[in-house]
Amino acid sequence: MPASISELQQRLADQRYVTDRGLAVSLFIALRLGRPLFLEGEAGVGKTSLAAAIAAALETDLIRLQCYEGLDISHAVYEWDYPRQLLELRLLEAGGSVDRAAAHKALYSEAFLLKRPLLQAIDPARTRPAVLLIDEIDRADEEFEGYLLELLAEFQVTIPEIGTVRATERPLVILTSNRTREVHDALKRRCLYQWLEYPSFEKELAIVRARVPEASAQLAAHVTALSQELRSQELYKTPGVSETIDWVAALVALGHERLDTQGVDETLGVVLKAREDVDAMRGNRVTELLARAVARGGGA
Repeated sequence: MPASISELQQRLADQRYVTDRGLAVSLFIALRLGRPLFLEGEAGVGKTSLAAAIAAALETDLIRLQCYEGLDISHAVYEWDYPRQLLELRLLEAGGSVDRAAAHKALYSEAFLLKRPLLQAIDPARTRPAVLLIDEIDRADEEFEGYLLELLAEFQVTIPEIGTVRATERPLVILTSNRTREVHDALKRRCLYQWLEYPSFEKELAIVRARVPEASAQLAAHVTALSQELRSQELYKTPGVSETIDWVAALVALGHERLDTQGVDETLGVVLKAREDVDAMRGNRVTELLARAVARGGGA
């Protein structure tokens, strides 16, 4: 456990995750109080990668639950291994008379329990707290949100055949949302909250330099500035920080030391993920944005 906010920031920096003090404070409080942290913001601003970075920084396991429409308990919490249960029942029957109560107890035991991410995170057998990432909770159904309330309040789940399973080592829970819909207030009240903005030029450049250290200083600065310019345009899908990192890495792979119109034109599909946006940015428009980006990025 980091002793201070500064130490937490340094541990994250060691994992090549650049964070400002506001986010570091929220994360530090979540660690100290054992409260879930709800991260909301546009896609690509670093919500998911924060969970991976803090798990590595704490030298613990990252358990990820990717949310989607129709997500249910059997995929999120647990289900029974029915094929193995059936085989075990056949073996019991082959061995002679079957005591129904004993068979039920044997079949509905932990040996036949398939633990999904939520149950893995609060497993009493864990010897150290995990980091549980509940990613894109806004994509799940509202009914699933309701199921999470017991977990986030008590760090326990109830399995009818076994009883209540309660964590002995509480996980650090990080929930993310791209705000495709509003998440219910009852869920948010159980969490600390942090909104993640698109970073400033200086912060994004620091992120790029940390994640793609082999890029020249000039290339990193100019690509970062151009990504910032693109975000000021009316686009169908605004590029995030992850796209900036990918863009710099792609240009490095192609042998670019500096950014020019040809390099931008050849790699627009790395940063823009909609045909309409790629078409709109080609030609004179991207040349104008590149000139502004080079002026902004300077000689870096």
